[in-house]
Amino acid sequence: MANLLTVFRILLIAPFVYFFMENAKWNMNAALFVFILASATDFFDGWVARSRNEITALGIVLDPIADKLIIVTALFLLVANGSIASAHVTPALIIVLREILVSGLRGAVPAEITKLAVLPLAKWKTFAQMIAVGVLIAASPNGIIGQPAQIYGVGILWIAALLSVVTGGFYLRQVLGILRR
Repeated sequence: MANLLTVFRILLIAPFVYFFMENAKWNMNAALFVFILASATDFFDGWVARSRNEITALGIVLDPIADKLIIVTALFLLVANGSIASAHVTPALIIVLREILVSGLRGAVPAEITKLAVLPLAKWKTFAQMIAVGVLIAASPNGIIGQPAQIYGVGILWIAALLSVVTGGFYLRQVLGILRR
């Protein structure tokens, strides 16, 4: 069940992109709804896996990939439609580069020791990313709350970028320690 929720989150990317790209008011609100639904499955898939003792190797690998896919897709769309102004592309770029770095680091670790410890701070990073993206979608030109709220989304995006740097550094140090053994 937990893995199905994770796969569902990945599948939600297609309708999210469709609604976002249509850029009409009701479509942007539909994109926001799909993004919120996808974000909620991130909480529920982990909860279901732990409560039902359904933690699997597939889930351990797929869950962070699903997070990265939805966040990176949303950031690209928000930059492309101007919801993240050029002056604030830096935190989005930091987040995308961190996700690429951490994915690469996970791939660099020998298969028998791929279980890198997940920082509680990394969960807060993901939460901050999801809140920032949600606010930025809602504050986009055809969003539900309007552009004046964009400053809040950008502020939270900077917080998420800072958390991305901190957690990315932790994972880098952890992998280097493993590879030195």
